[in-house]
Amino acid sequence: MALRRTIALPRMLRSAARIPMGISGEHRRGLATAVPPVTQDATGSKGPTAMVFLNMGGPSTTAEVEDFLSRLFADGDLIPLGRLQNYLGPLIAKRRTPKIQRQYADIGGGSPIRKWSEYQCAEMCKLLDQLSPESAPHKPYVAFRYAAPLTEEMYAQLLADGFGNGKGGRAVAFTQYPQYSCSTTGSSLNELWKWRTRLEGKRANCDVDATGTIQWSVIDRWPTHPGLIEAFARNIEDQLKTYPEEKRNSVVLLFSAHSLPMSVVNRGDPYPAEVAATVHAVMQRLNFSNPYRLCWQSQVGPSAWLGAQTSDTVQEYVKRGQTDLVLVPIAFTSDHIETLYELDLEVMEEANHPGVKRAESLNGNPIFIQALADLAHDHLRKGELCSLQMTLRCQGCKSERCLEQKKFFAGQKYASLVQ
Repeated sequence: MALRRTIALPRMLRSAARIPMGISGEHRRGLATAVPPVTQDATGSKGPTAMVFLNMGGPSTTAEVEDFLSRLFADGDLIPLGRLQNYLGPLIAKRRTPKIQRQYADIGGGSPIRKWSEYQCAEMCKLLDQLSPESAPHKPYVAFRYAAPLTEEMYAQLLADGFGNGKGGRAVAFTQYPQYSCSTTGSSLNELWKWRTRLEGKRANCDVDATGTIQWSVIDRWPTHPGLIEAFARNIEDQLKTYPEEKRNSVVLLFSAHSLPMSVVNRGDPYPAEVAATVHAVMQRLNFSNPYRLCWQSQVGPSAWLGAQTSDTVQEYVKRGQTDLVLVPIAFTSDHIETLYELDLEVMEEANHPGVKRAESLNGNPIFIQALADLAHDHLRKGELCSLQMTLRCQGCKSERCLEQKKFFAGQKYASLVQ
């Protein structure tokens, strides 16, 4: 979500090298994965299983920008605006729309995040069918928070495909934010819980036998998974190879993650610690071969946010003569506005030096997709509903919705731990 400073969101793609190989132009406009109807006695003894990727999403066309921004600024979990949220959110969205539309036009007319999410989920499900035949077939779904396919659209599709409605069936909510934050994964799970309650009616509220509802579990964080770390490390190594060998070990690695308001950080949000854990694990894999720093991007508005900012960091190092820098988008699982516009067209062009480069995003990286499959396989094998860490609310959390959502996903086994 490129919302830097006054909301920097998305000029033309820097290079054709950013366009993934093996995926046609038609697919780049929206790789919708067809999901055939399923029956609950199909294939595996515990299948079929719906695998639902959760993410923020992005407008696939410039025409979708205003709706995207309206939903985004209405979400107090992501951008807390206080009691005036319902008034200020739409106002800010409408005011920002023309500028943000131009920025999306500059990166090809829309965000590629839907295309990548659907591709990654479909490819992961193919691997899962082999790794976990007992829970096959694994059906790919994507649920975005602010853009199509929205959570309610995904849930309606699940029901239409034979899950729930008295038929039961298993679904796994798989966050595509490797590091947990209440403003991202937490917000997506709040939305999923809300629509489950609405669309599964009395069954969801346990007024009748709930066994026919969709049985949910959650992969809620995975900041140090070995496959994720390996995929990041390989992309960094590939970019370091573009520097002369005698300079290679002095190149500074700048890990960049989406920032958070300090009000959220001070409430106890685990995101900064989990991002730092990812960075440390990547550097361990690289044998600490290079100097490195963690910085933050996409600050919105005048309030205090987690820093130092990526743009300021790059400018400061370049001024000091440290012009060999590799930007690493460490909290994103694919290209979208923050990489293609904010990093490529703002930060790198403002630096105006050939030594400032960016490591490739994960996108269709086969190591990364295998990591997704391994994560999901391990989750299914263990039969866990969520991580123990998810049962713990932030120290300063006052949200009743968060409390009830966590109790639901924790299930009977762990619900008593949610306080």
